[in-house]
Amino acid sequence: MPEDTYDMIVIGAGPGGYVAAIRGAQLGLSVLCIEREHLGGICLNWGCIPTKAMLRSAEVLHLAQRAKQFGLTIADPTHDLAAIVKRSRAIAKQLSNGVGYLFRKNKVTSLMGEARLAGDGQVVVTTKDGVQTVRSDNIVIATGARARQVPGLEADGKRVWTYKDALAPPHEPKRLLVIGSGAIGIEFASFYNGIGADVTVVEVMDRILPAEDAEIAGLAKKAFVKQGMTFFEGAKVAGLERHDDKVIARIDTADGVQELEFDTVISAVGIVGNVEGLGLEELNIKIDRDHISTDACCRTGVDGIYAIGDVVAGPWLAHKASHEGVMVADLIAGNQAHPVKPESIAGCTYCNPQIASVGLTEAQAKEAGHALRIGRFPFQGNGKAIALGEAQGMIKTVFDAKTDELLGAHMIGAEVTELIQGYVVGQKLEATGQDLMETVFPHPTLSEMMHESVLDAHDRAIHI
Repeated sequence: MPEDTYDMIVIGAGPGGYVAAIRGAQLGLSVLCIEREHLGGICLNWGCIPTKAMLRSAEVLHLAQRAKQFGLTIADPTHDLAAIVKRSRAIAKQLSNGVGYLFRKNKVTSLMGEARLAGDGQVVVTTKDGVQTVRSDNIVIATGARARQVPGLEADGKRVWTYKDALAPPHEPKRLLVIGSGAIGIEFASFYNGIGADVTVVEVMDRILPAEDAEIAGLAKKAFVKQGMTFFEGAKVAGLERHDDKVIARIDTADGVQELEFDTVISAVGIVGNVEGLGLEELNIKIDRDHISTDACCRTGVDGIYAIGDVVAGPWLAHKASHEGVMVADLIAGNQAHPVKPESIAGCTYCNPQIASVGLTEAQAKEAGHALRIGRFPFQGNGKAIALGEAQGMIKTVFDAKTDELLGAHMIGAEVTELIQGYVVGQKLEATGQDLMETVFPHPTLSEMMHESVLDAHDRAIHI
């Protein structure tokens, strides 16, 4: 049974909350972590990890279908969606159980239940066994977020899905409409297209992947269209007519309204912070556009109450949440703060081809007034990429022409979600283009393209 008083109480056990709890315990604090549903939160159970497991299945199928290119014979490779989902769910369960193990190892107390702030450091927790009150002078809100529901386009779990439905689908889509082309929408579009669905994506902005560099987004669209996807950009879904076996979507485009029939719709139009039922209003904790307002150190403005992860401002990424969790635990323990800089957080989209980026896009850098040096290097110029059979893609780097500062890096192609961290470290260490040019990259590797892109920005590329 949990004690009554702790040095630190964390509400939510996702990648922000559980990391904050473990780091607090490592620093000698007594820590209670309260979770209402699953240890590991959305990320481990219904987000980052299970989606990557499913995408890996689609990737392996794609490779098997190309077996002849590698001198192999694999007769008529097919997929089993139920088995793919079963594997994905097993991986999610394994990792969720792993969080429980880490809590025990680090002597973090966990409690399953619904939490509500009651003022004066008190937290009222409703569990299956009743209601109890615990207390701490330091409370971390890490309640995460859920899928945004648009009036008229609400998910029903049958023919219209959220990401959660798409991870445990009641049927296999044959004609799929994806509303929204951010990372979540594009990943599901890529997965279901990869196992044979006819996929259409509708994006309200004037191009898909609107958060990415425009040149990279353009290359992604070209690759997706080649794979058979259809796109409506600068368009919106004006309505859905639902039937037992189909959905008729009314799509408002620049050329007029089209009515198209699908058997499944995935709504991926953003997220809403889980701010309800926590007692925030009574404590005058400010909420801005469905997310808790904080300063750079995740303080809410109410003494002793912090908020981290998807319940605060973006970017809404697990690695940002984890970093914020560590920072807040350090603050509570009296250590120096190390605030997260949103522009230093890499974004990764695990579609086929993969997309990764950090820092300013070319357009953002120009808008900020920088004179630029732009470097580009294609995958088709890299020996390892050709040997892997992955010769489509590009790495783009953006430098300040005067200071040689690396302002941004943007990639599309095989394994770029692993490569991007090299530029993240470079930015953190304030490496200049000259520093990167003088760095020796191993051969043969995909990372050599990172070097060549920097060389190209300085008119020194060797292999193009």
